[in-house]
Amino acid sequence: MAKYTKHVPGVLLCLAIALTALIATNTLPLDLFGLALLSLLIGMALNPVVSKYESLDVGIEWTSKRILRVGIILTGISLSFAQVVQAGKYAMVLLVFTLSTAFGVGYICSKVFKINWKLSSLLSVSTAICGGTAVATVGPVIKAKDKEIAYALSATFIFDLLTVILFPWFGKLIGLTDTGYGLWVGTAVNDTSSVIAAGYAFSDTAGALATIVKLTRTLFIVPIVLVFSWIYAKKELQSNQNERAKIKVTKIFPWFILGFLGMVAVRSTGLLSAPTVSGIASAAKFMLATALGAIGLKTSFQEVAGVGAKPMVAGVVIDISVVIVALFAQALILRFIP
Repeated sequence: MAKYTKHVPGVLLCLAIALTALIATNTLPLDLFGLALLSLLIGMALNPVVSKYESLDVGIEWTSKRILRVGIILTGISLSFAQVVQAGKYAMVLLVFTLSTAFGVGYICSKVFKINWKLSSLLSVSTAICGGTAVATVGPVIKAKDKEIAYALSATFIFDLLTVILFPWFGKLIGLTDTGYGLWVGTAVNDTSSVIAAGYAFSDTAGALATIVKLTRTLFIVPIVLVFSWIYAKKELQSNQNERAKIKVTKIFPWFILGFLGMVAVRSTGLLSAPTVSGIASAAKFMLATALGAIGLKTSFQEVAGVGAKPMVAGVVIDISVVIVALFAQALILRFIP
């Protein structure tokens, strides 16, 4: 037990950051940043001071890894397999279009703007899956730098803010139905809070469908993490000029993802009450915020700014591409699939 006492100061600081962000998001009239992003920004703001105290490093590092994984596992409680079925064949087909677009355009942008594959992948994952949670999950798997994770988390902030304002207006302007709008927002908007805000601003029916579709996207974290685990391992072998060596699945497999699926299975049983599910989901969000606060403490604004403007442009291009494809795809799907 004594060996963990050195972790306490750093862990407490990360918890304090998450608590501060939670109070701020609950106090402000508009949730402009979201709990996770606000924790990250507070951590980055404190970096110049905290970096001077080495005694905090152990706890901060532990939080950024261990607490992060616990938060990801508990996030599984927000989704049940029944919700995937409820989202229906329309949503699943639509997700094929948007996932292909996000990763396809992301790959093209990485070549055009000469962005390293880790950062471009995080930008694509953020748009394709579920924003901050996906970035926080995939980032450590591919050993992305803290500044790359921070950049990817903040890159789509302005875009998400605009979606809440513009999407309901545009949806009504072009005459989208509740179903069409819900499918569009659920697959095209990144952050869950933005999806909920933009969805319910159109109608209750659209908001409910958009939320279900958004949660369904979260389940795609599992195959995406497995794919990127393999990609990272393959690139590591190539960089070591050992291309013939076999990748050992047991070594690269992200075991925490089984915990995520386990929580989905628990939710799917229907044995947990709604307050219990809500409580666990809130705990998951707080833990993710705590871990992202730790990542922020290890990252300065100067480091993130040093990444440059090209990745930001790439993020916008990926976001807009998915928005356009999702808009046309939902119209085609609703027209041709009975």
